[in-house]
Amino acid sequence: MSSEDPILYTILDECIAIIQLNRPDARNAQNTALLYALNDAFDRAAQDEKVKVIILAANGPHFSAGHDLREAPSMDVLFEGMSRFKTVGTWDGYSEGGASPLFTREREIFVDFCERWRNLPKPTIAAVQGKCIAGGLMLAWPCDIILAAEDAEFQDNTVSMGIGGVEYFVHPWEVGTRKAKELLFTSDWLSATDAQKLGMVNHVVPTESLLDEATAMARKIAQKPMFALRLAKEAVNAAEDAQGRPTAIKVAFGLHHVAHTHNQLKFGQVIDPTIFSLPTSEKK
Repeated sequence: MSSEDPILYTILDECIAIIQLNRPDARNAQNTALLYALNDAFDRAAQDEKVKVIILAANGPHFSAGHDLREAPSMDVLFEGMSRFKTVGTWDGYSEGGASPLFTREREIFVDFCERWRNLPKPTIAAVQGKCIAGGLMLAWPCDIILAAEDAEFQDNTVSMGIGGVEYFVHPWEVGTRKAKELLFTSDWLSATDAQKLGMVNHVVPTESLLDEATAMARKIAQKPMFALRLAKEAVNAAEDAQGRPTAIKVAFGLHHVAHTHNQLKFGQVIDPTIFSLPTSEKK
C-alpha cells in the first residue's frame, strides 16, 4: 500500500479497521478504480475475524465530491475503464449499444455496492468532514453511524444535472420526505448541525478531532459481543426494509436511467450540461 493508492487500509487495536478514501487532490471524487478498491477494503475488513468495527474516513479536507465526472464525457473512456474490472454485461455489451451497459455499470458500483456495504455483518462508522456531495452521500449513508465534523456539508445536486437524485436513493429514510424533496428541488446544502437534527448524523464533533471521536466510538462498540452486534444491525435494517426501502431504491434507479436516456437524446450526454455553467457552489 502506498500514498498513491485510492484507498488506505489500517488496523487499530487489532479489532478496528480504518478505511480511508485517498484522492485528496480530487476532493476524493469517486472514479471506477476507487469504488472497486473500496469494495475490496470492505471485504477485507468483513473477512478478518479479528475486526469488529469498520471506520470509513477520508484523507484531505473533504469527504467526497461525488462521482468523478471526468469519466463521464465519453462512453469510450468510461467503459474502457470498466473493462479492467470485468463487470458482467458492461464491456461485452457495449458494442451492442443502447442503455444496457450504463445501466449495468451503475447498478453494480452505485447500488449493489452500497447495499453490500450497508449489510456488512459488522458495525460501520462514517467520519465525514468538508464537502459530501451527491455520490459522497452514497458512501456515508450505507454506514450504521455517521459522525460529522463541524465543517461538514451535505448536498445532492443531481436535479441540477437533469436527474432526479443519486442512484442509491434513500433520501426519505435519511432526512424525511419533506426535507428530501426540498434538498432535491433546490440543490441546497445541509449543514452538519441540521443533518443531526434530522437524524441523518449521530454526532457533530470538532473537525480536528473527527477521527479520534470515531475511534473512541469504535472502541466502545468493539467491547460488545460480535454476534449480538450483528443481530442488532440486522434487526434495525429489517425494520427499515419492511417500510418498502428496497422497492423504492429499485424504482428510483429506473427513473434515474430514464433521465440519463432523456439527457443523452436531448444533449448527447447522460447529464444536462447546464450544470457546467452553474455557480461553483452548485456543482458536483
